[in-house]
Amino acid sequence: MTLSARVLAALLACACAGLACAADKIVVGSKRFTESYILGEIVRQTLQDQGIPAEHKQGLGNTGILEQALATGSVDVYPEYTGTIVRELLKREGNPTLEELNGWLAPRGLKAAVPLGFNNTYALAMREDQAKQLGIARISDLAKPAAAALRLGLSHEFLARADGWPALKAAYQLPLAPPGGLDHGLAYDAIAAGRVDLIDIYSTDAKVGRFQLRVLIDDRGFFPKYDAVLLMRATLDPTPLAKLEKRIDEKTMIALNAQVELDGASFAEVARRFVSGSGAGAAGKGASVGLWDRLAAPDFGRLAAQHLALVFGSLLIALLVGVPLGIAAWRWPPSAGVLMGIVGILQTVPSIALLAFLIALVGGIGLLPAVLALFLYALLPIVRNTHAGLTGVPAGLRDAALSLGLTPRQSLRHVQLPLALPTLMAGVKTAAVINVGTATLAAFIGAGGFGERIVAGLAVNDSVMMLAGALPAAVLALLVQGVFGGIERWIGGIGRSR
Repeated sequence: MTLSARVLAALLACACAGLACAADKIVVGSKRFTESYILGEIVRQTLQDQGIPAEHKQGLGNTGILEQALATGSVDVYPEYTGTIVRELLKREGNPTLEELNGWLAPRGLKAAVPLGFNNTYALAMREDQAKQLGIARISDLAKPAAAALRLGLSHEFLARADGWPALKAAYQLPLAPPGGLDHGLAYDAIAAGRVDLIDIYSTDAKVGRFQLRVLIDDRGFFPKYDAVLLMRATLDPTPLAKLEKRIDEKTMIALNAQVELDGASFAEVARRFVSGSGAGAAGKGASVGLWDRLAAPDFGRLAAQHLALVFGSLLIALLVGVPLGIAAWRWPPSAGVLMGIVGILQTVPSIALLAFLIALVGGIGLLPAVLALFLYALLPIVRNTHAGLTGVPAGLRDAALSLGLTPRQSLRHVQLPLALPTLMAGVKTAAVINVGTATLAAFIGAGGFGERIVAGLAVNDSVMMLAGALPAAVLALLVQGVFGGIERWIGGIGRSR
Protein backbone atom coordinates (compact mmCIF):
# COMPACT_ATOMS: atom_id res chain seq x y z
CA MET A 1 0.00 0.00 0.00
CA THR A 2 1.42 3.40 -1.00
CA LEU A 3 1.87 6.23 1.46
CA SER A 4 -0.99 8.26 -0.06
CA ALA A 5 -3.30 5.25 0.10
CA ARG A 6 -2.37 4.70 3.76
CA VAL A 7 -3.07 8.36 4.56
CA LEU A 8 -6.44 8.20 2.77
CA ALA A 9 -7.33 5.02 4.63
CA ALA A 10 -6.44 6.71 7.91
CA LEU A 11 -8.67 9.68 7.07
CA LEU A 12 -11.56 7.37 6.25
CA ALA A 13 -11.02 5.47 9.48
CA CYS A 14 -11.09 8.74 11.44
CA ALA A 15 -14.29 9.76 9.68
CA CYS A 16 -15.90 6.41 10.49
CA ALA A 17 -14.79 6.73 14.11
CA GLY A 18 -16.29 10.20 14.24
CA LEU A 19 -19.59 8.90 12.87
CA ALA A 20 -19.63 6.09 15.41
CA CYS A 21 -18.97 8.58 18.20
CA ALA A 22 -21.75 10.87 16.92
CA ALA A 23 -24.15 7.92 16.94
CA ASP A 24 -23.72 7.66 20.74
CA LYS A 25 -24.90 11.21 21.40
CA ILE A 26 -27.92 13.35 20.64
CA VAL A 27 -27.09 15.98 18.02
CA VAL A 28 -28.94 19.28 18.49
CA GLY A 29 -29.17 21.67 15.56
CA SER A 30 -29.94 25.36 15.33
CA LYS A 31 -30.50 27.97 12.64
CA ARG A 32 -28.45 31.06 11.98
CA PHE A 33 -30.09 33.63 14.26
CA THR A 34 -29.74 34.53 17.92
CA GLU A 35 -32.87 32.86 19.29
CA SER A 36 -32.19 29.56 17.58
CA TYR A 37 -28.60 29.49 18.93
CA ILE A 38 -29.88 30.11 22.47
CA LEU A 39 -32.64 27.50 22.29
CA GLY A 40 -30.22 24.96 20.80
CA GLU A 41 -27.85 25.54 23.70
CA ILE A 42 -30.70 25.23 26.21
CA VAL A 43 -31.66 21.86 24.71
CA ARG A 44 -28.05 20.62 24.74
CA GLN A 45 -27.41 21.68 28.32
CA THR A 46 -30.75 20.26 29.50
CA LEU A 47 -29.76 16.88 28.07
CA GLN A 48 -26.24 17.00 29.47
CA ASP A 49 -27.47 17.92 32.94
CA GLN A 50 -29.35 14.61 32.92
CA GLY A 51 -26.24 12.67 31.93
CA ILE A 52 -27.22 12.35 28.26
CA PRO A 53 -24.32 13.05 25.83
CA ALA A 54 -25.30 15.85 23.47
CA GLU A 55 -23.66 18.00 20.83
CA HIS A 56 -24.85 21.33 19.41
CA LYS A 57 -24.28 21.94 15.69
CA GLN A 58 -24.79 25.68 15.50
CA GLY A 59 -25.94 27.97 12.72
CA LEU A 60 -26.89 25.36 10.13
CA GLY A 61 -28.29 27.73 7.54
CA ASN A 62 -31.95 27.62 6.61
CA THR A 63 -34.93 25.33 7.15
CA GLY A 64 -34.13 23.19 4.10
CA ILE A 65 -30.68 22.26 5.38
CA LEU A 66 -32.03 21.29 8.79
CA GLU A 67 -34.86 19.29 7.24
CA GLN A 68 -32.26 17.33 5.26
CA ALA A 69 -30.15 16.91 8.40
CA LEU A 70 -33.11 15.44 10.31
CA ALA A 71 -34.02 13.14 7.44
CA THR A 72 -30.50 11.70 7.23
CA GLY A 73 -29.90 11.46 10.98
CA SER A 74 -27.14 14.10 11.00
CA VAL A 75 -29.27 16.04 13.51
CA ASP A 76 -31.74 14.56 16.00
CA VAL A 77 -33.63 17.64 17.22
CA TYR A 78 -33.73 21.38 16.71
CA PRO A 79 -35.96 24.32 17.75
CA GLU A 80 -38.57 25.19 15.13
CA TYR A 81 -41.86 27.05 14.79
CA THR A 82 -45.24 25.56 13.92
CA GLY A 83 -45.94 28.06 11.14
CA THR A 84 -42.62 27.21 9.49
CA ILE A 85 -43.30 23.47 9.78
CA VAL A 86 -46.76 23.81 8.25
CA ARG A 87 -45.89 26.11 5.35
CA GLU A 88 -42.20 25.44 4.65
CA LEU A 89 -41.85 21.73 5.36
CA LEU A 90 -45.35 20.40 4.77
CA LYS A 91 -46.52 22.98 2.18
CA ARG A 92 -49.92 23.24 3.89
CA GLU A 93 -52.06 26.01 5.33
CA GLY A 94 -53.77 26.69 8.65
CA ASN A 95 -52.89 26.47 12.34
CA PRO A 96 -53.23 22.78 13.28
CA THR A 97 -53.09 21.42 16.81
CA LEU A 98 -49.92 19.63 17.86
CA GLU A 99 -51.68 16.28 17.40
CA GLU A 100 -52.78 17.19 13.86
CA LEU A 101 -49.32 18.47 13.06
CA ASN A 102 -47.72 15.22 14.19
CA GLY A 103 -50.17 13.27 12.04
CA TRP A 104 -48.87 15.21 9.03
CA LEU A 105 -45.23 14.75 10.10
CA ALA A 106 -45.43 11.00 10.81
CA PRO A 107 -44.90 9.86 7.18
CA ARG A 108 -41.63 11.82 7.18
CA GLY A 109 -40.36 10.07 10.32
CA LEU A 110 -40.57 13.33 12.30
CA LYS A 111 -42.54 14.70 15.21
CA ALA A 112 -43.01 18.02 17.00
CA ALA A 113 -42.93 17.93 20.79
CA VAL A 114 -42.22 20.02 23.88
CA PRO A 115 -44.08 23.29 23.09
CA LEU A 116 -41.82 25.89 24.69
CA GLY A 117 -44.55 28.38 25.49
CA PHE A 118 -44.17 31.38 23.16
CA ASN A 119 -45.22 32.49 19.69
CA ASN A 120 -42.49 34.15 17.60
CA THR A 121 -44.24 35.41 14.52
CA TYR A 122 -42.79 37.20 11.54
CA ALA A 123 -43.54 40.91 11.24
CA LEU A 124 -42.48 43.97 9.24
CA ALA A 125 -41.00 47.00 10.96
CA MET A 126 -40.04 50.59 10.12
CA ARG A 127 -38.42 53.46 11.99
CA GLU A 128 -41.11 55.08 14.14
CA ASP A 129 -40.43 58.60 12.88
CA GLN A 130 -40.61 57.58 9.23
CA ALA A 131 -43.74 55.46 9.72
CA LYS A 132 -45.45 58.37 11.47
CA GLN A 133 -44.44 60.80 8.72
CA LEU A 134 -45.80 58.51 5.97
CA GLY A 135 -48.89 57.47 7.92
CA ILE A 136 -48.03 53.77 7.89
CA ALA A 137 -49.31 51.61 10.76
CA ARG A 138 -50.53 48.45 8.98
CA ILE A 139 -49.02 46.23 6.32
CA SER A 140 -51.86 47.21 3.97
CA ASP A 141 -50.64 50.83 4.24
CA LEU A 142 -47.57 49.80 2.25
CA ALA A 143 -49.80 49.89 -0.83
CA LYS A 144 -50.13 53.68 -0.47
CA PRO A 145 -48.29 55.85 -3.02
CA ALA A 146 -46.28 57.36 -0.14
CA ALA A 147 -44.70 53.95 0.49
CA ALA A 148 -43.61 53.32 -3.10
CA ALA A 149 -40.07 54.64 -2.56
CA LEU A 150 -39.35 52.57 0.56
CA ARG A 151 -36.12 50.60 0.45
CA LEU A 152 -36.60 47.03 1.61
CA GLY A 153 -34.02 45.09 3.63
CA LEU A 154 -35.53 41.61 3.90
CA SER A 155 -33.68 38.50 5.00
CA HIS A 156 -32.69 35.91 2.42
CA GLU A 157 -34.88 33.19 3.95
CA PHE A 158 -37.93 35.50 4.19
CA LEU A 159 -37.54 36.27 0.50
CA ALA A 160 -37.68 32.57 -0.40
CA ARG A 161 -40.14 31.13 2.13
CA ALA A 162 -43.65 29.97 1.27
CA ASP A 163 -44.87 32.21 4.13
CA GLY A 164 -42.48 35.01 3.20
CA TRP A 165 -42.30 38.04 0.94
CA PRO A 166 -43.70 36.71 -2.38
CA ALA A 167 -46.90 35.38 -0.73
CA LEU A 168 -47.19 38.42 1.56
CA LYS A 169 -46.83 40.79 -1.40
CA ALA A 170 -49.54 38.91 -3.29
CA ALA A 171 -51.89 38.77 -0.29
CA TYR A 172 -51.65 42.52 0.29
CA GLN A 173 -51.22 43.42 -3.40
CA LEU A 174 -48.16 45.51 -2.64
CA PRO A 175 -46.56 47.41 -5.54
CA LEU A 176 -43.10 47.53 -3.95
CA ALA A 177 -40.11 46.59 -6.10
CA PRO A 178 -38.35 43.24 -5.53
CA PRO A 179 -35.70 43.77 -2.84
CA GLY A 180 -32.20 42.37 -2.46
CA GLY A 181 -31.43 40.03 0.43
CA LEU A 182 -29.94 41.28 3.71
CA ASP A 183 -28.68 39.10 6.56
CA HIS A 184 -31.06 39.27 9.53
CA GLY A 185 -28.20 40.04 11.91
CA LEU A 186 -27.28 43.18 9.95
CA ALA A 187 -30.80 44.46 9.30
CA TYR A 188 -31.23 46.47 12.52
CA ASP A 189 -28.04 48.47 12.05
CA ALA A 190 -28.94 49.00 8.39
CA ILE A 191 -32.35 50.47 9.22
CA ALA A 192 -30.91 52.58 12.05
CA ALA A 193 -28.32 54.00 9.66
CA GLY A 194 -31.01 54.81 7.08
CA ARG A 195 -29.67 52.42 4.45
CA VAL A 196 -33.02 50.57 4.34
CA ASP A 197 -36.53 51.58 5.41
CA LEU A 198 -38.43 48.31 5.97
CA ILE A 199 -37.18 45.03 7.43
CA ASP A 200 -38.64 41.70 8.45
CA ILE A 201 -38.31 40.91 12.15
CA TYR A 202 -39.21 38.25 14.68
CA SER A 203 -41.67 39.34 17.35
CA THR A 204 -39.25 38.25 20.10
CA ASP A 205 -36.32 40.28 18.75
CA ALA A 206 -34.68 42.24 21.54
CA LYS A 207 -33.72 45.23 19.37
CA VAL A 208 -37.20 46.42 18.36
CA GLY A 209 -37.53 48.80 21.31
CA ARG A 210 -33.89 49.81 21.33
CA PHE A 211 -34.02 50.97 17.70
CA GLN A 212 -37.44 52.63 18.15
CA LEU A 213 -39.16 50.65 15.42
CA ARG A 214 -42.85 50.48 14.63
CA VAL A 215 -44.07 46.92 14.09
CA LEU A 216 -46.70 47.03 11.35
CA ILE A 217 -50.07 45.42 12.13
CA ASP A 218 -50.82 42.28 10.09
CA ASP A 219 -54.36 43.51 9.44
CA ARG A 220 -55.26 40.70 7.02
CA GLY A 221 -53.97 37.93 9.28
CA PHE A 222 -51.42 36.69 6.75
CA PHE A 223 -48.87 35.23 9.13
CA PRO A 224 -49.80 31.95 10.87
CA LYS A 225 -48.95 31.13 14.48
CA TYR A 226 -45.27 30.41 15.04
CA ASP A 227 -45.40 28.52 18.33
CA ALA A 228 -41.92 27.38 19.33
CA VAL A 229 -41.55 23.59 19.55
CA LEU A 230 -38.78 21.04 19.25
CA LEU A 231 -38.83 19.27 15.89
CA MET A 232 -37.19 15.86 16.16
CA ARG A 233 -36.78 12.46 14.62
CA ALA A 234 -39.72 10.19 15.43
CA THR A 235 -37.41 7.71 17.17
CA LEU A 236 -36.13 10.26 19.70
CA ASP A 237 -37.65 10.09 23.18
CA PRO A 238 -38.69 13.65 24.20
CA THR A 239 -39.07 12.77 27.89
CA PRO A 240 -35.67 14.21 28.99
CA LEU A 241 -36.71 17.53 27.45
CA ALA A 242 -40.23 17.63 28.95
CA LYS A 243 -39.01 19.96 31.71
CA LEU A 244 -38.75 22.73 29.06
CA GLU A 245 -42.45 22.52 28.15
CA LYS A 246 -44.29 25.86 28.54
CA ARG A 247 -41.32 27.24 30.46
CA ILE A 248 -40.38 30.06 28.06
CA ASP A 249 -42.95 32.76 27.46
CA GLU A 250 -42.51 35.65 25.02
CA LYS A 251 -41.19 38.04 27.65
CA THR A 252 -38.62 35.49 28.81
CA MET A 253 -37.45 34.84 25.25
CA ILE A 254 -37.02 38.55 24.58
CA ALA A 255 -34.95 38.81 27.77
CA LEU A 256 -32.75 35.87 26.74
CA ASN A 257 -32.19 37.40 23.31
CA ALA A 258 -31.35 40.74 24.92
CA GLN A 259 -28.66 39.18 27.08
CA VAL A 260 -26.82 38.15 23.91
CA GLU A 261 -27.60 41.04 21.56
CA LEU A 262 -27.57 43.93 24.03
CA ASP A 263 -25.47 42.73 26.98
CA GLY A 264 -22.86 40.80 24.99
CA ALA A 265 -23.21 37.45 26.79
CA SER A 266 -22.43 34.21 24.95
CA PHE A 267 -25.12 31.78 23.81
CA ALA A 268 -23.80 29.12 26.19
CA GLU A 269 -23.68 31.52 29.15
CA VAL A 270 -27.27 32.68 28.64
CA ALA A 271 -28.47 29.09 28.27
CA ARG A 272 -26.62 28.07 31.42
CA ARG A 273 -28.32 30.80 33.45
CA PHE A 274 -31.72 29.66 32.23
CA VAL A 275 -31.14 25.91 32.69
CA SER A 276 -29.71 26.41 36.17
CA GLY A 277 -32.70 28.56 37.14
CA SER A 278 -30.63 31.64 37.96
CA GLY A 279 -33.01 33.83 35.96
CA ALA A 280 -33.72 34.96 32.44
CA GLY A 281 -33.87 38.65 33.14
CA ALA A 282 -31.33 41.04 31.75
CA ALA A 283 -27.96 40.41 33.31
CA GLY A 284 -26.80 43.97 32.93
CA LYS A 285 -24.16 45.26 30.61
CA GLY A 286 -21.18 42.97 30.99
CA ALA A 287 -17.56 43.81 30.46
CA SER A 288 -16.66 44.24 26.83
CA VAL A 289 -14.95 41.18 25.41
CA GLY A 290 -11.83 42.19 23.50
CA LEU A 291 -10.55 40.77 20.24
CA TRP A 292 -7.68 38.90 21.90
CA ASP A 293 -10.05 37.23 24.37
CA ARG A 294 -12.25 36.11 21.48
CA LEU A 295 -9.25 34.91 19.46
CA ALA A 296 -7.84 32.89 22.35
CA ALA A 297 -11.20 31.49 23.49
CA PRO A 298 -11.24 27.82 24.59
CA ASP A 299 -12.72 26.72 21.26
CA PHE A 300 -9.66 27.87 19.29
CA GLY A 301 -7.91 24.50 19.28
CA ARG A 302 -11.03 22.62 18.19
CA LEU A 303 -11.84 25.09 15.42
CA ALA A 304 -8.23 25.11 14.17
CA ALA A 305 -8.12 21.31 14.06
CA GLN A 306 -11.42 21.19 12.16
CA HIS A 307 -10.27 23.86 9.70
CA LEU A 308 -6.98 22.07 9.05
CA ALA A 309 -8.78 18.75 8.58
CA LEU A 310 -11.12 20.33 6.04
CA VAL A 311 -8.29 21.97 4.09
CA PHE A 312 -5.75 19.17 4.03
CA GLY A 313 -8.24 16.31 3.82
CA SER A 314 -9.77 17.83 0.69
CA LEU A 315 -6.32 18.76 -0.67
CA LEU A 316 -5.07 15.18 -0.34
CA ILE A 317 -8.08 13.82 -2.24
CA ALA A 318 -7.63 16.53 -4.88
CA LEU A 319 -3.99 15.46 -5.33
CA LEU A 320 -4.92 11.79 -5.65
CA VAL A 321 -7.51 12.64 -8.33
CA GLY A 322 -6.15 15.82 -9.91
CA VAL A 323 -2.62 14.67 -10.75
CA PRO A 324 -3.80 11.59 -12.71
CA LEU A 325 -6.34 13.78 -14.53
CA GLY A 326 -3.59 16.25 -15.43
CA ILE A 327 -1.40 13.40 -16.68
CA ALA A 328 -4.31 12.06 -18.74
CA ALA A 329 -4.89 15.49 -20.29
CA TRP A 330 -1.19 15.69 -21.21
CA ARG A 331 -0.90 12.14 -22.54
CA TRP A 332 -4.08 12.35 -24.66
CA PRO A 333 -4.20 15.95 -25.93
CA PRO A 334 -7.72 15.68 -27.46
CA SER A 335 -9.10 15.10 -23.92
CA ALA A 336 -7.39 18.18 -22.46
CA GLY A 337 -10.08 20.64 -23.52
CA VAL A 338 -12.89 18.52 -22.10
CA LEU A 339 -11.14 17.84 -18.78
CA MET A 340 -10.12 21.47 -18.30
CA GLY A 341 -13.64 22.59 -19.14
CA ILE A 342 -15.20 20.25 -16.58
CA VAL A 343 -12.91 21.24 -13.69
CA GLY A 344 -13.25 24.88 -14.72
CA ILE A 345 -17.04 24.71 -14.53
CA LEU A 346 -16.81 23.14 -11.06
CA GLN A 347 -14.80 26.17 -9.93
CA THR A 348 -17.60 28.54 -10.98
CA VAL A 349 -20.42 26.86 -9.03
CA PRO A 350 -21.41 29.06 -6.03
CA SER A 351 -20.17 27.58 -2.76
CA ILE A 352 -23.53 27.49 -0.96
CA ALA A 353 -25.24 25.93 -3.99
CA LEU A 354 -22.56 23.24 -4.22
CA LEU A 355 -22.84 22.49 -0.50
CA ALA A 356 -26.63 22.17 -0.75
CA PHE A 357 -26.30 19.82 -3.73
CA LEU A 358 -23.73 17.65 -1.95
CA ILE A 359 -25.88 17.45 1.20
CA ALA A 360 -28.65 15.93 -0.91
CA LEU A 361 -26.18 13.70 -2.77
CA VAL A 362 -24.41 12.18 0.24
CA GLY A 363 -27.49 12.27 2.48
CA GLY A 364 -26.09 14.24 5.38
CA ILE A 365 -24.40 17.39 6.64
CA GLY A 366 -21.03 17.93 8.29
CA LEU A 367 -17.55 16.84 7.31
CA LEU A 368 -18.21 14.67 4.25
CA PRO A 369 -20.09 17.14 1.99
CA ALA A 370 -17.75 19.95 3.08
CA VAL A 371 -14.61 17.97 2.19
CA LEU A 372 -16.15 16.93 -1.14
CA ALA A 373 -16.98 20.55 -1.99
CA LEU A 374 -13.46 21.73 -1.15
CA PHE A 375 -11.99 18.83 -3.14
CA LEU A 376 -13.93 19.91 -6.23
CA TYR A 377 -12.75 23.51 -5.83
CA ALA A 378 -9.13 22.36 -5.49
CA LEU A 379 -9.16 20.31 -8.70
CA LEU A 380 -8.72 23.11 -11.26
CA PRO A 381 -5.32 24.50 -10.18
CA ILE A 382 -3.90 21.00 -9.61
CA VAL A 383 -5.12 19.54 -12.92
CA ARG A 384 -4.15 22.65 -14.88
CA ASN A 385 -0.66 22.94 -13.37
CA THR A 386 0.05 19.22 -13.71
CA HIS A 387 -0.82 19.46 -17.40
CA ALA A 388 1.15 22.69 -17.85
CA GLY A 389 4.20 21.31 -16.06
CA LEU A 390 4.33 18.15 -18.16
CA THR A 391 3.69 20.07 -21.38
CA GLY A 392 6.65 22.32 -20.55
CA VAL A 393 9.11 19.43 -20.33
CA PRO A 394 11.13 19.30 -23.59
CA ALA A 395 10.19 16.34 -25.77
CA GLY A 396 13.89 15.61 -26.27
CA LEU A 397 14.29 14.63 -22.64
CA ARG A 398 11.52 12.07 -22.97
CA ASP A 399 13.11 10.67 -26.13
CA ALA A 400 16.49 10.50 -24.39
CA ALA A 401 14.95 8.58 -21.49
CA LEU A 402 13.32 6.11 -23.87
CA SER A 403 16.56 5.64 -25.78
CA LEU A 404 18.25 4.72 -22.51
CA GLY A 405 15.81 1.83 -22.12
CA LEU A 406 13.19 3.37 -19.80
CA THR A 407 9.57 2.51 -20.45
CA PRO A 408 7.11 5.39 -21.00
CA ARG A 409 5.81 4.85 -17.44
CA GLN A 410 9.34 4.95 -16.01
CA SER A 411 10.14 8.03 -18.07
CA LEU A 412 7.07 9.78 -16.69
CA ARG A 413 7.89 8.83 -13.11
CA HIS A 414 11.64 9.46 -13.08
CA VAL A 415 12.09 12.24 -15.63
CA GLN A 416 9.00 14.19 -16.62
CA LEU A 417 7.11 14.39 -13.32
CA PRO A 418 10.21 15.50 -11.33
CA LEU A 419 10.83 18.25 -13.91
CA ALA A 420 7.16 19.28 -13.82
CA LEU A 421 7.04 19.23 -10.01
CA PRO A 422 7.73 22.96 -9.40
CA THR A 423 4.77 23.92 -11.63
CA LEU A 424 2.61 21.22 -10.07
CA MET A 425 3.45 22.45 -6.56
CA ALA A 426 2.45 25.99 -7.54
CA GLY A 427 -0.99 24.59 -8.34
CA VAL A 428 -1.12 22.74 -5.02
CA LYS A 429 -0.23 25.96 -3.20
CA THR A 430 -3.01 27.85 -5.00
CA ALA A 431 -5.53 25.10 -4.20
CA ALA A 432 -4.53 25.05 -0.53
CA VAL A 433 -4.84 28.83 -0.11
CA ILE A 434 -8.24 28.86 -1.87
CA ASN A 435 -9.48 26.07 0.39
CA VAL A 436 -8.44 27.85 3.59
CA GLY A 437 -10.80 30.71 2.73
CA THR A 438 -13.58 28.59 1.26
CA ALA A 439 -13.55 26.26 4.28
CA THR A 440 -15.11 29.02 6.41
CA LEU A 441 -18.40 28.36 4.56
CA ALA A 442 -18.41 24.78 5.87
CA ALA A 443 -19.82 26.13 9.15
CA PHE A 444 -23.17 26.58 7.40
CA ILE A 445 -23.52 22.79 7.26
CA GLY A 446 -22.05 21.90 10.64
CA ALA A 447 -18.50 21.02 9.55
CA GLY A 448 -16.89 23.42 12.03
CA GLY A 449 -13.74 25.44 11.48
CA PHE A 450 -13.18 29.16 11.98
CA GLY A 451 -16.32 29.83 9.98
CA GLU A 452 -18.32 28.99 13.13
CA ARG A 453 -17.21 32.28 14.67
CA ILE A 454 -17.95 34.23 11.50
CA VAL A 455 -21.46 32.76 11.21
CA ALA A 456 -22.21 33.36 14.90
CA GLY A 457 -20.91 36.91 14.61
CA LEU A 458 -23.19 37.56 11.66
CA ALA A 459 -26.16 36.24 13.62
CA VAL A 460 -25.73 38.90 16.33
CA ASN A 461 -23.90 41.53 14.23
CA ASP A 462 -20.80 41.18 16.43
CA SER A 463 -17.83 42.43 14.43
CA VAL A 464 -15.33 41.30 17.08
CA MET A 465 -16.61 37.73 16.89
CA MET A 466 -16.48 37.83 13.09
CA LEU A 467 -12.89 39.09 13.21
CA ALA A 468 -12.03 36.34 15.70
CA GLY A 469 -12.93 33.87 12.96
CA ALA A 470 -11.70 35.79 9.92
CA LEU A 471 -8.25 36.70 11.26
CA PRO A 472 -7.12 33.13 12.13
CA ALA A 473 -8.36 31.98 8.71
CA ALA A 474 -6.38 34.78 7.02
CA VAL A 475 -3.24 34.00 9.05
CA LEU A 476 -3.63 30.32 8.23
CA ALA A 477 -3.88 31.18 4.52
CA LEU A 478 -0.64 33.18 4.75
CA LEU A 479 1.11 30.34 6.64
CA VAL A 480 -0.05 27.78 4.10
CA GLN A 481 1.13 30.00 1.26
CA GLY A 482 4.50 30.46 2.97
CA VAL A 483 5.00 26.75 3.67
CA PHE A 484 4.07 25.66 0.16
CA GLY A 485 6.11 28.52 -1.29
CA GLY A 486 9.14 27.23 0.63
CA ILE A 487 8.51 23.69 -0.61
CA GLU A 488 8.20 25.05 -4.15
CA ARG A 489 11.54 26.88 -3.90
CA TRP A 490 13.21 23.83 -2.37
CA ILE A 491 11.99 21.62 -5.20
CA GLY A 492 13.11 24.23 -7.73
CA GLY A 493 16.56 24.31 -6.15
CA ILE A 494 16.85 20.51 -6.37
CA GLY A 495 15.85 20.68 -10.03
CA ARG A 496 18.51 23.29 -10.82
CA SER A 497 21.20 21.31 -8.96
CA ARG A 498 20.49 18.38 -11.23
